[in-house]
Amino acid sequence: MALQTQINKLLDEFMVAECVQEICSGYIQYDPELEKSQKTEFTEQFKKFWTTVPQESSEAALQSYVIYLSSQKSPPRRQVLFRLLIYMVETGIITAKLVCFCLVKSQLLRFEDADLWNQTFHVVAGLVSEIDYKGCRDMFRFILQKFLTVPQSFSVSSVGQINSITTVVKFMMDRDNCLLPSYLLLDEILRMFPCYYDDGGGVAPVADATAPEFPHYTVAKLFEDFVRSFGILVQMVTLTSREHYLPVVGHSAGSAWKLEPANLQFSVKGYLPYGKDVLKSQTGLLQYVLRQPYSKDMVSTMLSLNKQQMQRSAILEEQLVAMVVHTMELTEKTNGIITDPELNQLWQHLSGQLIYFLLFQFASFPQLVSSVHRKLAQLKLRKGKDHLMWVLLQYISASLQKHSFNDFVPVIKLYDLLYTDKECLPVPDVTQTSCTHSMAVTCIWLNLTKKAQGDDVKLLRQIPATLKNHIEFLKQSIRYKSLPLTDFRIALLSNAYTNTPDLNHIPMTVLVEAIFGTGKTTTTLPGNCIASSPTSPLPMVLLESLTVHAKMSLIHSIGARVIKLAQAKSPVALAPALVETYSRLLVYTEIETMGIKVFMSQILPQVIKSHAWGIVHTLLEMFTHRMHHIQPHYRTQLLGILHSIATVPQTNQNQLHLCVESTALSLITSLANDEVQPQISRFVNDPKQLVSLESEELNRAMVLTIARAMHITGAEAFYGPWCKDTLQTIMTNTPHSWPSHTLACFPAPLREFFNKHPGPTENRQTLKKMVEEEYRKWKTLSNEADMITNFTSQTTPPLFLCLVWKMLIEADHINPVAYRVLERIGAR
Repeated sequence: MALQTQINKLLDEFMVAECVQEICSGYIQYDPELEKSQKTEFTEQFKKFWTTVPQESSEAALQSYVIYLSSQKSPPRRQVLFRLLIYMVETGIITAKLVCFCLVKSQLLRFEDADLWNQTFHVVAGLVSEIDYKGCRDMFRFILQKFLTVPQSFSVSSVGQINSITTVVKFMMDRDNCLLPSYLLLDEILRMFPCYYDDGGGVAPVADATAPEFPHYTVAKLFEDFVRSFGILVQMVTLTSREHYLPVVGHSAGSAWKLEPANLQFSVKGYLPYGKDVLKSQTGLLQYVLRQPYSKDMVSTMLSLNKQQMQRSAILEEQLVAMVVHTMELTEKTNGIITDPELNQLWQHLSGQLIYFLLFQFASFPQLVSSVHRKLAQLKLRKGKDHLMWVLLQYISASLQKHSFNDFVPVIKLYDLLYTDKECLPVPDVTQTSCTHSMAVTCIWLNLTKKAQGDDVKLLRQIPATLKNHIEFLKQSIRYKSLPLTDFRIALLSNAYTNTPDLNHIPMTVLVEAIFGTGKTTTTLPGNCIASSPTSPLPMVLLESLTVHAKMSLIHSIGARVIKLAQAKSPVALAPALVETYSRLLVYTEIETMGIKVFMSQILPQVIKSHAWGIVHTLLEMFTHRMHHIQPHYRTQLLGILHSIATVPQTNQNQLHLCVESTALSLITSLANDEVQPQISRFVNDPKQLVSLESEELNRAMVLTIARAMHITGAEAFYGPWCKDTLQTIMTNTPHSWPSHTLACFPAPLREFFNKHPGPTENRQTLKKMVEEEYRKWKTLSNEADMITNFTSQTTPPLFLCLVWKMLIEADHINPVAYRVLERIGAR
């Protein structure tokens, strides 16, 4: 208040003379020099006063000035005060930014006060060019907010007010005046008036809730033309007809298809007048990707899901429910028995998707089941109920021990909706694989009953009467002393009692013995290889009939068996039935944690540590020829393991070394073009893991793979440490050079690298002399032991193969001692 008083006192003293001049204007003579001296005197007084005002109170002090100015009723007196403001800006006492802000933000600036309105925006128009671009942006926003107070209808006498504010707006939006980047003005317009998103087709990410839908009609055309001028920029930063494209899952980078996790819109940059097609929710795109095999990682990338954070995605949960309902609708068109292989595959795929996203808690199981319940209650879909229960059984069996009983209560409500039969359900034909689906609901009840007992939860209801025949059949089957593999009773028992250890061991023992054998009998394989006797693996239809938990138990037993045999260093090879069944189980993505992940991190390293090289050979052959669709990060992990064991002396055997190198070569060349950069980037801090220490052939294959990926994906633009460090490590370990015609086909970064780092070149004459010298030594030695010792020594030049060729050329045969030397040198 004291600040307001001081300002008023200063201005009152200045305006006294002005008041006298106004009253006696007909009797006094105007003297410009006198007015200038008065203005100068007031400026000095105001400057002295302004220096005493704290920095944080400067805006309040100027607002007091504006209040005093606005309270004047005489237009000439206001004009004098406005001129005084301009003069103080010109003399540097106050800034133009502060003056403009205080004038436009004043509550006393109203459209009804025509004189104050016109004079204010006239002053602003003259000072706005002296404001920095950030201040201009704020100024433009204040003016737009002031424009909202302009009535939609006004008299002709108010045209002047409209012109005064419109003049300032046009001046600021004129790109030639260079007041600020036009994009910032566009940002303010779209924030306040989201209607400019394709005529209301889209929704602005952030909009002022208090602003009207459309701007004042006097500037509507001006704003529309300004927004449309960014159309070319929109075309530059968006992909034409992007909403009509579909990715090739497994060969498309997920980052290129990223969606906003909250609304499934394409990720767009900044506030631009994007079309409604760009801003609409891409539910169809996500549904398409969800239905594709091996799409889990791509979906996670599209929705920015992180396995470590395990955050729930409500939008993904909603799409999974839609996927379940869609599959139920397709099944409703059948008689409940699926004969269409595509529909059967869709149910299998749905099961894998639900297990993955539920296990990583990207979706909530209780919420998902409740949503499915609501949808099915409305649509009355019933024919696919057995298949739906089979899908739910997969997740329940795998997660029953990790969650409380209450998380599975919605399944009981779903049962009440789908199974309203008053009569007992018939026992299905156990020779048909469909029996596991028909009895899935019974298996769920048995598992939930066991869970309730473990959690000390008292069920308010008994097992439904409709399931009594099923339960009685299972109780009778579990008593059999021998269970054949010719039907699916073993699968039914495993599924029903998978979380009941004292009963589950019965069917699991049968499965394990079928692939392990008794250990007392053996069989001879081609090449006189002695292996355990079981040769027939578990059928795929049987494996498909097991729940996730049953598969996990079986693969855990196989892994433990392999490690036990490796530690015992058994001379008998693994049973063919075990190897083939193991390879079939490893490709199931829903048991990845117990499958391929354990294989890489525990089983293979443990077998190598035990020096069970026969089993290592078998496992590598299995990985190369029997396992497909393994995720790239597991393949690069195996490549690092192979490079680490390649230098172990025990692997210097022809057959084993050939297996290690061929497996490594297969891993390198099988990397897809879009996988090369991401996988190599994972080892940017330690590129030695992906590079062979001594095999030039493997390192050349790595270079060619990088070149191929760069050429196809255009990754030359992203050339950096991921590639440079790998190439430097390769040249350090195995220096080599490339022919000029090959370098000409390389991408530019690789060509420049090898031109700067040429490999060593062999001098033919020097090489010829060294071979002749070594051959002379060979001929002078007559003792076999001396020959072997001399030519297998580490200090001897690696030229023995040249000597073998020279023997053939000169003597037309090879000395038998040479074979022994080659055996001692080894495969490397």
